Amino acid sequence: MTNQDETANKYSHLTAINREFLSFPAKYLLKHNLLRGKILDFGCGFGSDVKLLAKKSLDVVGYDPYYFPDYPIQKFDTIFCFYVLNVLFSEFQEEVIMEVAQLLKPSGRAYFAVRRDLKKEGYRKHFVHKKNTYQCLVKLPFESLYHDQFCEIYEYRHYNQNSRIANNCIFCNPYKKLTLITESTLSYAILDGYPLTKGHSLIIPKNHTADYFNLSYKEQKNCWQMVNFVQKILQKKYNPDGFNVGLNVNRAGAQKVLHTNIHLIPRYQGDNNGQKHGIRCVIP
Repeated sequence: MTNQDETANKYSHLTAINREFLSFPAKYLLKHNLLRGKILDFGCGFGSDVKLLAKKSLDVVGYDPYYFPDYPIQKFDTIFCFYVLNVLFSEFQEEVIMEVAQLLKPSGRAYFAVRRDLKKEGYRKHFVHKKNTYQCLVKLPFESLYHDQFCEIYEYRHYNQNSRIANNCIFCNPYKKLTLITESTLSYAILDGYPLTKGHSLIIPKNHTADYFNLSYKEQKNCWQMVNFVQKILQKKYNPDGFNVGLNVNRAGAQKVLHTNIHLIPRYQGDNNGQKHGIRCVIP
């Protein structure tokens, strides 16, 4: 994501609507008893749904980078994100999905609502604010709970809490007990089950491909966006002194699991016991 991207879409917050009634997706989730436990409205705009649901005695808070910028510090049982993705470029859509995934409890559920009634994608002049705002259609690879000509509602669960494809690959079927750090549409990140250091993490594309170089450019780009995202989480949580970042390709490159995975390894001063270390020491 570049500063140019941010500048080009700097008026996305103007699409928020201040309503006196619950949005349709909020009504749907409420009707089907899907709003449970501690609830977060991610990208809440003016906070209309938060205020109205709180009046129904639900434990709900809102976050919006423009209107309610205090970032949540806890994990939530339920997160919903309504119509946010439609006004963002694809890289920012992935960023929002990763944010939601890392704020969700392992057994939690998240719900994304996207518009289906857009007649034109791209920039338009906002009819009230007279500024250029962006809009696009969005299709997500999560379970669709509801759709009509106006909107679609998806349910998201952590990748390692779902039933996965029928093969023996541990990265296609990660154990439920593993800590999932975050997830996007194309990849996910977990704490390594056999960590070399505190915070050792794996970024794993969902596409079952052994050779990293056989991934599409879009998949590679998504993985490295997640590397950057997870690095910030690890830096804040563990405060390491450095990192090793790398991947093994093919047997000669010491690849054991034939599914692409990128290691993000926090390093701490003195953790090498005085030995040579780093990428150039892979071969003695």
